[in-house]
Amino acid sequence: MRSTVKMTALALLGAAACWLAAPAMARSAPPLSRVEILKVLSPSCGLEDVSDGRERTECDHNGPNIKVYVLEIGYGREPHVNLDGFEVDGTRSAVCEDGSAYVPCGNSGITVGYIYVFDLAGKQEGTFSFSNTSINAPGNTLSAQIYIR
Repeated sequence: MRSTVKMTALALLGAAACWLAAPAMARSAPPLSRVEILKVLSPSCGLEDVSDGRERTECDHNGPNIKVYVLEIGYGREPHVNLDGFEVDGTRSAVCEDGSAYVPCGNSGITVGYIYVFDLAGKQEGTFSFSNTSINAPGNTLSAQIYIR
């Protein structure tokens, strides 16, 4: 009898803990839905908006210190980024949705994706490619590329 009461008390305690924790459970991460090269920055051309999906830059960015900005909406695994097959390093910052715009998350908001900034590290021109695969279903892969001249 004593064992049954103890088991019933533990079951009720476990059920209460689950009920209290339910609102705090995280929602599942959204799959990748968008990957877009937004801008190319260089000392010779400044900031060029390339978000219209063009195949190549209009400005001649050749020279050192070129940076490329990429928007990724959804959650990917590990992006594959290169310039003519050579890996490129970068940083990422979380973005949140604010109405119809994406903004830096700061210390609040729900992360919906990332802005990446890639430094071409002295490479002067070539085809920049970015691709990533969703961390969850449907496991889709999205990519974008642009020829930087």
